[in-house]
Amino acid sequence: MQETIRKFKEILAKLNAYQHALGVLQYDSETAMPRAGAAGYAAAMGALSEEVYKLQTSDAFKGAVRELLSRKAELDEITRREAEVLGEEMARMDCVPVQEFVEYQTELGLASSAWREAKQRSDYALFAPHLQKLLDSTRRFARYYAPDRDPYDVLLDEYEKGMTQAELDRFFGTLRENLMPLVQRVAERADAVDDRFLFGHFPVAQQRRLAGAVMEVMGLDRSRCALGEVEHPFTTNFSKNDVRITTHYHEESLASSLYSVIHEGGHALYELHTDDALIGSPLAGGASMGMHESQSRLYENLIGRSAGFARFLFPKVQALFPAQLAGVTAQDFYRAVNRSAPSLIRIDADELTYPFHILIRYELEKRLIAGDLPLQDLPAEWNRLYKEVLGVVVPDDAHGVLQDSHWSGGSFGYFPSYAIGSAYGAQILESMKKDLDVDALTEAGNLAPITAWLAERIYRFGKVKTPGELLRNACGADFDPQFYVDYLTRKYTALYNL
Repeated sequence: MQETIRKFKEILAKLNAYQHALGVLQYDSETAMPRAGAAGYAAAMGALSEEVYKLQTSDAFKGAVRELLSRKAELDEITRREAEVLGEEMARMDCVPVQEFVEYQTELGLASSAWREAKQRSDYALFAPHLQKLLDSTRRFARYYAPDRDPYDVLLDEYEKGMTQAELDRFFGTLRENLMPLVQRVAERADAVDDRFLFGHFPVAQQRRLAGAVMEVMGLDRSRCALGEVEHPFTTNFSKNDVRITTHYHEESLASSLYSVIHEGGHALYELHTDDALIGSPLAGGASMGMHESQSRLYENLIGRSAGFARFLFPKVQALFPAQLAGVTAQDFYRAVNRSAPSLIRIDADELTYPFHILIRYELEKRLIAGDLPLQDLPAEWNRLYKEVLGVVVPDDAHGVLQDSHWSGGSFGYFPSYAIGSAYGAQILESMKKDLDVDALTEAGNLAPITAWLAERIYRFGKVKTPGELLRNACGADFDPQFYVDYLTRKYTALYNL
C-alpha cells in the first residue's frame, strides 16, 4: 500500500507541474500575449495537455487509483479524497480519444483569442466557428462520459456535484416567482436612487491606487496575490502562495473595477486560506464553482456593498476622487452602489437583477447543448431573452452575446454556479451573524475575523469536503435558497422604501 501511495503521489506531483505550466500560459495569454501569439499559444497548450492526458490515462496511474479506491478504509482523509476526485477525472478522460482531447485543447487557445478580437470588433461572426467546434466537442465528450444521462446534466455536475436541470429549474423558478415582482416594483422607482456621480472621468492611475487599498483592507497579501489587467476579470491560482486576480479599469465608471477587485479578492481569499497540507494536491481549491462563487459574491455584495462597509470605504474613495465626489455623502455612495435597474452587462449588474442574467444564460445553454438552438440564431435569442426577462434592448454583440469569456473557454454549465453561489453566500452570512457582529466589523473595516470564520469552516478544507458538507459545517443545515430571497427582499424593500 505504501508503494502504491508513493507512485500515486509521484504522478500527482507531475500533474501539478503540468497544470501549473498550463495555468501560467493561460494567464499570460489573457494579460500579456500579443494577438499574433495565439497560434503558438494554442500549440503549446495542445502539447502540454497531451502530456497530462498520457499521465492521467497511464496504466501506472490507473492501477494506483484503482488500488487506492479498493482499499479506501486504509487511507488518510486527504489521500482517500484525492483518489476519489482523480478517479472521477480519470474515468472521464479515459472515455475521450487522445487525438480529440488534444484538438480540443488546441482549439481552446484559438477560441480565446478569437473571442477577444470578436468582442473588440463587436462581431459575433468572428467567434461563431470556434464556438461551434467547442460546442460539438463538449456535447460529444458529455456523451462519452455518461451516454445514458442528459448531456447538460453531465456538464452541470462537473461544476456543482449533483446539480441537475430539474433542481435548477426549481431554483430559478423560486427566484422568478419571489423576486421578479420586486424587480418590477424597484424599476418603477428607479429615480429614487441617484448613481450619476459614479460615472464620469476616473483616471486609471487613481483606480489602481484604490484597488491596492481595497486589497490591503481585504487582507490580500501582495507577496502571494498579484493583480493583473484583462478584458474580462478572473482569478486563477497555482498554489496558496501564488494566486492571481485581475480587473478591467473603465475610466468612465468608478464602481466597475472597484467591485471587480472585491469580487475576485473573495475568490483569492478562498485559495489563500486552504490548508498547507493541500499544497500541490488536486484538492487545493474550492469545493465547487458554486462554493467558490459564494465567497466572491459574499465579499463583493453582502460585505462590500453593505451600509457599514460603504461608510468605511467612502472616505478612501473620496480622497482619491475629490472633485468627482464633491458633495457626495457615504449614504449617497451606499445607495448608489446598490442601485437596481435592469441592465445589459452581467458583471456590472446589481444584486437584485443579477440572478436573471444567469437565468438567461442557463436557458440558452440548455438549448445549445440539446441542439435546439442553432448558433446562427444565438445572438437573436440572447437579445430576445434580455428584452423579455429584463426589458432591455441589446445594442450590439459586444454588449450582448460576446460579453462573457466563459464559452470561449469551453465552460458550458458554469454560469448557474454564480446564482447558486449567491444563494449559498446569503445562507452562510446568516449563520456567521450568530457568531460575529458582522455589521460592526465591516463598518470598522476589520474583515480579518470574517475571513478567519470562513477559513475555519470552509476555506481550509479545499475539496476535501463536498459543498453540501461545507454548508452543513458552516450553517448546520442543508442548502435553502429562501435565505437568498429573504436577504434581497429585506435589502431592496428598505433601500427603495417599498
